[in-house]
Amino acid sequence: MTNAGEAQSADDSAHATQQSGLRHLMRYILLIAPVLLWAVPCWVLLYAGQNYPLPVALGGTALLGLGLIGMPLAMVRGHGRRQQDWAAIVGDTLLGVSWVLFTWSVLLGVLLRLVLTVAGAGGGQNLARIVTWTVLGVAAVLLAWGYAEARRVPRVRRLDVQLPRLGAGLDGTRVVLITDTHYGPLDRAHWSARVCATVNTLEADLVCHTGDIADGTAERRRAQAAPLGTVRATRARVYVTGNHEYYSEAQGWVDLMDKLGWEPLRNRHLLLERGGDTLVVAGVDDVTAESSGLDGHRAHLAGALKGADPGLPTLLLAHQPKFVDQAAASGIDLQLSGHTHGGQIWPFHHLVRIDQPSLAGLSRHGTRTHLYTSRGTGFWGPPFRVFAPSEITLLVLRSPQRPLTP
Repeated sequence: MTNAGEAQSADDSAHATQQSGLRHLMRYILLIAPVLLWAVPCWVLLYAGQNYPLPVALGGTALLGLGLIGMPLAMVRGHGRRQQDWAAIVGDTLLGVSWVLFTWSVLLGVLLRLVLTVAGAGGGQNLARIVTWTVLGVAAVLLAWGYAEARRVPRVRRLDVQLPRLGAGLDGTRVVLITDTHYGPLDRAHWSARVCATVNTLEADLVCHTGDIADGTAERRRAQAAPLGTVRATRARVYVTGNHEYYSEAQGWVDLMDKLGWEPLRNRHLLLERGGDTLVVAGVDDVTAESSGLDGHRAHLAGALKGADPGLPTLLLAHQPKFVDQAAASGIDLQLSGHTHGGQIWPFHHLVRIDQPSLAGLSRHGTRTHLYTSRGTGFWGPPFRVFAPSEITLLVLRSPQRPLTP
């Protein structure tokens, strides 16, 4: 017993040391990342052989230096204790600009130089200035396009999903998924109304919102969320929490969605019946809920399925795709998720893949479980979407026993 206790104590100590090391590493990353995001473009655009006149070089450096200083200051004022929306807009926009400039400074600063050198297109100052103006041009086009993509009403993505256990009476059930609306510092009440109007054209049996409604409390973002009360469904409108609800009074959002006529599926389920067949529609709190300290908030799949007939097909709402491991172990037929934003601004996609099993679209997990991951309906933070279009999703559920049409 003593040896076992000592071993456990050693394991706990090692784990604590590892966690402490990770926290130190994160602090360094948070300090270094903003510097790299602005310093690399500064070097590539102004000092890598361009030989600009001194006033041009100093002016460009000062402009990028303002970005380096202003971005973290604005984000702290915008997302910290003060919650100043104007500062959040400035900080988030600078974050998106710096990410795009950094990405294309690295890619074109290396690749374009190599291609031009191999092609014999000159060297020295001329080559350096071609790279500078190409990076600036590409970044400007991508930021303008990305802003338009982020602010538009998402296109509807339609797909059929066959569930082997789905009864013929439920064939053709129309499920609409919206997620990650992220109502926030930029007022999107008009955009929200247009999204809800689009959803209403889809004649859904079931409309689902899989979390991250907003950045801010329900009281603060109520006007932007209010159009959700106009959404129509023939059977039900259901909602589960995302991780961002737990940054801003999650229970307030649960209560508001209930008032707007949506049914919060907090570790519970309802039954959708049609044509003599039944579909279990279950939902769980986000996986971060338990660490929030809110009483009764946690992701509890067993609780969500309690009392449901295990022989019935089951649709599960869970904000993060990573919950699919538990879903597959429990024999869930289809999980609907969001959270990833499809990466939102390329190449952030690759970092998302480290944390989540799916970036976007339909995937198969285990012998039975399908996972559909939405790219999201809105955007978080930087008002840009680059190579990650937003979506409203219409999933038509199909039964293998559906009658053949002539």
